[in-house]
Amino acid sequence: MNTLKLGIIGAGRIGRVHAASISQRIEQAEVMAIADPDIDEAEKLTRKLGIPIASKDPTDIFNHAEIDAVVICSPTDTHTEYIRACAVQKKHIFCEKPIDLDLDKIRNILEVVKDAGIQMMVGFNRRFDPNFAKIKALVSSGTIGDPQILKITSRDPGPPPPQYILSSGGLFLDMAIHDFDMARFIVQDEVVEVYSKGAVMIDEEIGRMGDIDTAITTLQFKNGAMGVIDNSRKAVYGYDQRLEIFGSGGMAKIDNNLPENHELFDGSGSHRSLPLNFFMERYTESYYLEMVEFVEAILTGKPLSVSGIDGLLSVAIGLAAKKSVLERRPVLIDEIL
Repeated sequence: MNTLKLGIIGAGRIGRVHAASISQRIEQAEVMAIADPDIDEAEKLTRKLGIPIASKDPTDIFNHAEIDAVVICSPTDTHTEYIRACAVQKKHIFCEKPIDLDLDKIRNILEVVKDAGIQMMVGFNRRFDPNFAKIKALVSSGTIGDPQILKITSRDPGPPPPQYILSSGGLFLDMAIHDFDMARFIVQDEVVEVYSKGAVMIDEEIGRMGDIDTAITTLQFKNGAMGVIDNSRKAVYGYDQRLEIFGSGGMAKIDNNLPENHELFDGSGSHRSLPLNFFMERYTESYYLEMVEFVEAILTGKPLSVSGIDGLLSVAIGLAAKKSVLERRPVLIDEIL
């Protein structure tokens, strides 16, 4: 196999990102088809990128004899169904997070994938961001000594539509799940205890939907390191993505990416650009790099760096965080798993 032929399910914003990355930047891959219930969106995307097939039925992708792998960018509640359909047809899988909101369903579908002998990657794109990858390398090399304290700030520029929350799993499973995965990735150890506090400070409609929009989560790792994550659905100054890791031999951190790096000083103070507006701008390169790994792994048989187990464990941390808020106590991961 010299070229990996893919189908993409979902013509929404993340589907569009992956379709563009593959079609325009990855020579070893070709997008053969886009499927979306909104056929107008699917056709618009295929016309823009020169993709042969647009469909409103994902079965057209599963049954396409030439398609080797499927990129699943559909709503969470469809993921396990589509993964199973891919497994039946022996097609490799890239699935956006979370795999599902139910751990038993995730365990079951991971067994299906294993039995089918195919590869599956979960879309934790932030691992591929060059900034975070550099921090991971510094920790791996021992440059900062033994990790002791991790701090992650993750704040969106604005909340999603309230209806989105009903199917997304809420703040801990559609937003903070990236931070839970990043915590495991950077510290390189497993979380054993989660303690979260949450509130509705931004949008009362989110509260009526049964979710929160603001949270602080503390993590205890097996190796003794501790972490703290703060999440907000609305930062008026833009997309706020920062991380700091402190260890026995030093500290490393990353600040926000800005559209330009100059700083102006005048009589009223100092002035800099606001952070990039949202994840589409901030993580453009990471989406491309994760897809490069996926394509190369399928073509060469190399193992993937992000597995279904990573997807399972991130959901477990998210469920522990939700339980912690509801019961107002620390929750052991063993209670969830």
